[in-house]
Amino acid sequence: MSKVVRRELDLDGKKFVFETGELANKANASVLASLGETVVLATVVSKEASPDVDFFPLAVDYEERLYAGGKISTSRFIKREGRPSEEAVLTARLIDRSIRPLFPKDYQAEVQVVITVLSVDQENDPDVVSLNAASCALSISDIPWNGPIAGIRVGRQNGGFISNPTEEENAFSSLDLVLATTKDEVLMVEASAKEVDEKSIVSAMQFGVEGGRQILSAVAALQKEVGRKKQDYKAKGIETKKAEEVRKFIRENFIKDLGNPALSQDESWFGDVLEKLEGEFVKEDNGISSKQLANVLDDEVADFLRERILKTKKRIDGRSPDDIRPITAKVGFLPRTHGSGLFQRGETQVLSIATLASPALEQLIEGMVISGTKRYMHHYNFPPFSAGEVKRLGAPGRREIGHGALAEKSLVPALPSQDVFPYTVRVVSEVLSSAGSTSMAAACGSTLALMDAGVPIKEPVAGISVGLVTDKKNKGNYVTLADIAYQEDAQGDMDCKVAGTKNGVTAIQMDIKLTGVSLKILEEALEKAKKARLFILETILKTIPASRERISKHAPTVVVVKIDPAKIGDVIGSGGRTINKIIAETGAAIDINDEGTVTITSKDKEACERATKLVEGIVKEAKVGEEYEGTVKRILPFGAMIELLPGKEGLVHISKLGVPRGQNISDYINVGDKIKVKVFEIDDQRRINLTTDQKAATGHQVTKSMKDRDSTNKEIKNSSDADIEA
Repeated sequence: MSKVVRRELDLDGKKFVFETGELANKANASVLASLGETVVLATVVSKEASPDVDFFPLAVDYEERLYAGGKISTSRFIKREGRPSEEAVLTARLIDRSIRPLFPKDYQAEVQVVITVLSVDQENDPDVVSLNAASCALSISDIPWNGPIAGIRVGRQNGGFISNPTEEENAFSSLDLVLATTKDEVLMVEASAKEVDEKSIVSAMQFGVEGGRQILSAVAALQKEVGRKKQDYKAKGIETKKAEEVRKFIRENFIKDLGNPALSQDESWFGDVLEKLEGEFVKEDNGISSKQLANVLDDEVADFLRERILKTKKRIDGRSPDDIRPITAKVGFLPRTHGSGLFQRGETQVLSIATLASPALEQLIEGMVISGTKRYMHHYNFPPFSAGEVKRLGAPGRREIGHGALAEKSLVPALPSQDVFPYTVRVVSEVLSSAGSTSMAAACGSTLALMDAGVPIKEPVAGISVGLVTDKKNKGNYVTLADIAYQEDAQGDMDCKVAGTKNGVTAIQMDIKLTGVSLKILEEALEKAKKARLFILETILKTIPASRERISKHAPTVVVVKIDPAKIGDVIGSGGRTINKIIAETGAAIDINDEGTVTITSKDKEACERATKLVEGIVKEAKVGEEYEGTVKRILPFGAMIELLPGKEGLVHISKLGVPRGQNISDYINVGDKIKVKVFEIDDQRRINLTTDQKAATGHQVTKSMKDRDSTNKEIKNSSDADIEA
């Protein structure tokens, strides 16, 4: 066993520990990290670059273990962990986006980072612990990597900021900001917010950068003590002379094409040019691969784009840095769906569809950390035709899951509460054409679809991506770009996606290709995003000024009734008899939870209303002095039993019916008759005693009934006499 080395630091009263040397010593490096009682193991392994690989194959795997939270799967058939949960995929992406920019650009050895969650205390989220563990493991390993970095979560409470808040604290925070930082700069941003202003977010980032320095110091100390010498590696690329020949050919034949504004939207141009380069330079004996040519072409395009923007402040499509591509928006695009919105910005086109359903269809979540339900879901689909490609269709990949989650959390702060709008809502965004910033187009499309569906959102939400180009020799010389198109996304230095309402930001996701960006750049990007967002919101509100007043006629009607939990048994009935009878009579679906929330759903509004009345009648208590129209259920010698509410009967004594002494009650009323009654007493045994209207109203009713019977009897008698005479 190797020597165990440990570093501890106090992080706002919490003990953060990094330890190496005891576990997983076959890996290039391993680190056991803990915050509170949340413990993760990060391992990093690298092997020599394969001759057939001409890219950087980095894999980040985040492995959740149910035992970490003291859980066993509730599945009756499968107890072992299966495919990664959505939360695991998002955490793996967060770590990947943080560490990837710090690997050498020409490094092509296969690297795998595996983070295994061993213990979760339900207070400290393992995602930030895992990010720091991965950074520490890479730092002390022999794998070339320009770290360390610090991962930190920032929350906001009572106007101030807190670092690495507990789950309980985070639940009351208006901001959930996760940063990957260096000493003075930011590498990655992931945030969800409740309409927080841009100035506060920049202040939170500054707070996070300062807080991260303590983590950086601890990792640097561990690296100094046990860190291994970094590997020497031979970069695989085109030999210098041949590379210059390729560059010259590209400049003479293709770069001039980039002056055509249409190419900024055309993802196929790069592939077409690469195909021509392959025909010119890829020979069996010259050792030049298609990927190497692609790298050279990518560099040439990036240099052209960078130089043009920095010198002329004009982009390759002719726009200025602040200009947004033409926007169109439509609602009600599809006839049978509950809501639909088509959003297009330039050549980026997304169709979003909203579906409303019963609360019973909320998504059940069973995870290592999170268990519960989710009532709003957004799913993002990116078919190959949207980029003009031919690929195999299959399950959603990490990118689709990540983009779907980003658009989802962009809309969550704007959704109405369940008390106001009790529906489960699912939005699907279909990317039909991709030319940059499809995830933010999905957020805009989601807003259109929800408003078209009649969901009373608090505020419309829009999103935009802000890019960046910097001078390679002078990072202080840069230009931020609103609404980046495909080429600016692919060859630029930053993709900062920002969504929000007119009041503030609801979500941020930032990735970079640099080794860090300053807070000044981020502040400028947020302000540029705000200006663009307000412009897009104007377009959305011109298309649909407010959510529709009524939901689609094709959507189900949902009614929620709150009952006393003690009455649940009354609604269900013995063996489910009562509730099944209501379902059979009305055709409505009925669900009841343990808190006494009854959800009634039906495509037929009238059926929903009938079922609601029946449920309310079962749980309603009869009150002295209240009048009811009851149904005669039984005739007794001394009176009649009247059902005044479903399942609730009361007695009307013969003396209260106005029946003459010596007469039979059945001569005046029959089982099934309707009769108006009034509760005049509920005794100590909860028995209900009824009376009829004492102003001879009941007498009038009974008399009327009696007269009707007399008339009917006379008609029968006359008819019989006539038959006899005949």
